[in-house]
Amino acid sequence: MAASQLQNPLKTPSSQLSIKKHKPCFLKPRRLTVSAAHPHLNGRKLRVAVIGGGPAGSSAAEALASGGIETFLFERSPSTAKPCGGAIPLCMVDEFSIPHHLIDRHVTKMKIISPSNLTVDFGSKSLRAHESIPMLRREVLDAFLRTRAESAGAQLIPSLVTHLEIPASSLSPYIIHHTVNNSRKTLAVDVIVGADGANSKVAKFIKAGNYTCAIAFQERIRLPGEKMEYYQNLAEMYVGNDVSPDFYAWVFPKCDHVAVGTGTVCGKQDIKMYQRGIKQRVKNKIKGGKVIKVEAHPIPEHPRPVRVRGRVALVGDAAGYVTKCSGEGIYFAAKSGRMCGEGIVRASEGGEWMISEDDLKREYLMEWDKKYVSTFRFLDLLQRVFYGSNEAREALVEVCGSEYVQRMTFDSYLYKKLAKGDRWEDLKMVFGTFGSLMRCKIVGRDMAAFNLQLFHE
Repeated sequence: MAASQLQNPLKTPSSQLSIKKHKPCFLKPRRLTVSAAHPHLNGRKLRVAVIGGGPAGSSAAEALASGGIETFLFERSPSTAKPCGGAIPLCMVDEFSIPHHLIDRHVTKMKIISPSNLTVDFGSKSLRAHESIPMLRREVLDAFLRTRAESAGAQLIPSLVTHLEIPASSLSPYIIHHTVNNSRKTLAVDVIVGADGANSKVAKFIKAGNYTCAIAFQERIRLPGEKMEYYQNLAEMYVGNDVSPDFYAWVFPKCDHVAVGTGTVCGKQDIKMYQRGIKQRVKNKIKGGKVIKVEAHPIPEHPRPVRVRGRVALVGDAAGYVTKCSGEGIYFAAKSGRMCGEGIVRASEGGEWMISEDDLKREYLMEWDKKYVSTFRFLDLLQRVFYGSNEAREALVEVCGSEYVQRMTFDSYLYKKLAKGDRWEDLKMVFGTFGSLMRCKIVGRDMAAFNLQLFHE
């Protein structure tokens, strides 16, 4: 494609752009009542730029391109990936057609270890025969999802976005300033999807507001054969003030190594001290291991105040879609990207019409909140109850010894919906939780809110 064609595609006939045309593969556009504010795009399709090529951006780009929209996917560093534990829920494998050969480990055993080293086996009895927690490497997953988005018709632009020009009217284009090989370029588009992570530039340009960020730090460690065998299908979670003042530390198995890391909101300046803490806890298990990579990355702690402004929508970490307690974000990133892409396709009727802020809020944001807001609120409460002190963490590990609690946890995690339990078992779980907290002298308003939420789900 000639450089002049790429500079302002809104003035370029659609036939001259090297964008493959694909029929929608999973979308059914709904009829809209079209007004003067939604003009028909005669002679071309709606053009959308997705900024960020992780699971959120790639999933959005695939949905957009598959739905007939001209899609540009910006990724600053295609060869790198965000530091991440790499666990995904079981439902994501089928829902997003993740090939099994991309999965390094199928974890069937988990251990959660308290500050006093009380250890609870989590999963050996409560996981069903066909269930596991897939573990993979983000660099492998991200590359696969980007390639699939390209196959659907998205044009990948390996480039750093430096600036956005916000349009003065509802019909004017957004101008994306970016650099490719130290060469400055611009691109005009109708809609932008911001999928550029916790430090999102897109969010800053649209004044989406700030949020609290945690910091995740991990080392990839290649272990001797007999040590690696121990982690063949086992993941470990450690809690305690020595490894994190408000989160947990982990040892997760990868293809030929383990990821050992921790995260925190409160003590970000002390993250290396907490990393030393988890390595001290597992020193005998990782003895003889060699550090092959060190990684750190911010993780949002709650959704941004604004996730849609004008014809710009935020997804994934840029929107703040990371759950409390677990720190999980891969599934919610991919899901939000796909839901946003599908919403744009519906609102534009396959790219035939211009869309507005109201369209993005109706077709994407309201649908997302309706589906997931209760999950995020519940996990926020759970973190406040159980992660505030070592006494509360001891109670958490004690509660996790219940097979019913484990089954409910896995049903919610593996299939990404709040599990509907047995009311009598729920009542016993509440009393058991109170008992554990009372033994630890921790019963307060957050626990009362947690119980109230539980019985209303």
